[in-house]
Amino acid sequence: MKRNYLIVVLLFIIFSVISFLTNILNPILPDAKVSFDLSNTMAGFLPFAFFLAYGMLSIPSGMLVEKYREKTMLILPFFLIFLAALLFVIIPSFPVYLVSLFCIGIGMAMLQVTINPLLRVSGGEENFAFNSVIAQLFFGGASYLGPYLYSYLVRNLNANDGSGNILINTLAKVVPDNLSWISVYWVFAGVTLITVAIISTIKFPKVELKEDEKTGGWETYKMLFTNKYVILYFFGIFAYVGTEQGIGNWISEFLYQYHGYNPQSTGAEAVSWFWGLMTIGCLLGLLLLKLFDSRKILILSSVFAIICLTIALTSNSEIVLFTFPLTGFFLSVMWSIIFSLALNSVAEHHGVFSGILCTGIIGGAIIPLAIGGLADVFGLRFGLLLLYVTLSFILSVGIWAKPIITNKTIFK
Repeated sequence: MKRNYLIVVLLFIIFSVISFLTNILNPILPDAKVSFDLSNTMAGFLPFAFFLAYGMLSIPSGMLVEKYREKTMLILPFFLIFLAALLFVIIPSFPVYLVSLFCIGIGMAMLQVTINPLLRVSGGEENFAFNSVIAQLFFGGASYLGPYLYSYLVRNLNANDGSGNILINTLAKVVPDNLSWISVYWVFAGVTLITVAIISTIKFPKVELKEDEKTGGWETYKMLFTNKYVILYFFGIFAYVGTEQGIGNWISEFLYQYHGYNPQSTGAEAVSWFWGLMTIGCLLGLLLLKLFDSRKILILSSVFAIICLTIALTSNSEIVLFTFPLTGFFLSVMWSIIFSLALNSVAEHHGVFSGILCTGIIGGAIIPLAIGGLADVFGLRFGLLLLYVTLSFILSVGIWAKPIITNKTIFK
């Protein structure tokens, strides 16, 4: 089939938008907490609403992709995200924010299951691995830049006297003075509407799903759930996403509560570097996976992540600015290793298994909420101790995993 590199570039941009929409909540959380006068538990419901939808809709979205064309399954979620963002900026309240985030999570789930098969077809199967890495770099880059955009908008809107640029002056007219952070969602609404317009003008190739990409019927899911390793790997993904979002969502608030750092500047920068170092770690991980067994890498990365977390929770204000973001560096390889170990541990029904694993993304809903609940009773530092449980489970995956096929290294 003729390669369509215009589609490939568009998909890279979509990966960036997905990352931006998914992870911008990390630096925003302290502002939302203050604006809506939320307890830590109630603040935890914000990522909960988003990732609950993400986890619940992963499998149904895969079934929808098999039924409808890819173009429809790109336009529909982006339009849903546009409406959700617009609803919130028009009615900026906590209940509406929860509904908005839930709808955005639905859109994200639909996009995720659509773009990977489309990337394989558009860029060629022989280039799929390479293009997937490039896509992850776009994803990580957007996660790194997102907090800086948030910080730029908030600081300039708070100081705006009418002499700002056209973007700031326009946002100043529609954003309440005490809610400058919701300007990010005006940007979301604009970006997603433009994306819908662009997608509408492009002709997409027809994607024939391979057997391993098909979601299968409910009977297949029931059969897989009788395999204990399917359950264990589900919780592996659950633990990973819970750890990633548990740290990402609470870094800024922790720095504010215990060290007095401004969430709109230093806190946002710390979140940015968390995602930036995660992107750098992905590149190093590619090299390490060519040298060592992935299970050993998973064990070592888990140990170093636990060490960094310990230092971050107990150190002084200067060191914590480095150790919290550094946990992202060691988390970077975990998703791909757990996912590949899981798929390499079953002989068939990989598409169905992938859907089950993606449902584990719901960990990003449960763990930050649980941290918030513990924080209200015992303090945020104590709440973050929950991450020792998730990181310990991830470490255990490297011990008990027995894949049928191990990753190929240059030594074998």
